[in-house]
Amino acid sequence: MAVSRHLAIHGRVQGVFYRGWAVETARALGLSGWVRNRRDGSVEAVVTGDAAAVADFVARCHGGPPAARVDRVDVTETAPATAAGFEQRPTE
Repeated sequence: MAVSRHLAIHGRVQGVFYRGWAVETARALGLSGWVRNRRDGSVEAVVTGDAAAVADFVARCHGGPPAARVDRVDVTETAPATAAGFEQRPTE
């Protein structure tokens, strides 16, 4: 069963390859959606896919790439991502 989650990742998550890492991780898990930097210094993502794969992605986001320092990840249910595949979007 497909599920969708909106994530807001806070901490030292910009300038540390977090978005690139998220794209690679989501694609490896077969997820669709997107990731982008936010002007407030956080990273935002929407992921859609198999419930187990989405849960795995969310769990991995608490660590992120080696240079990141994740303070918290806020997760909420959301409408399915409309993107085909997983993409990196411009900062908003």
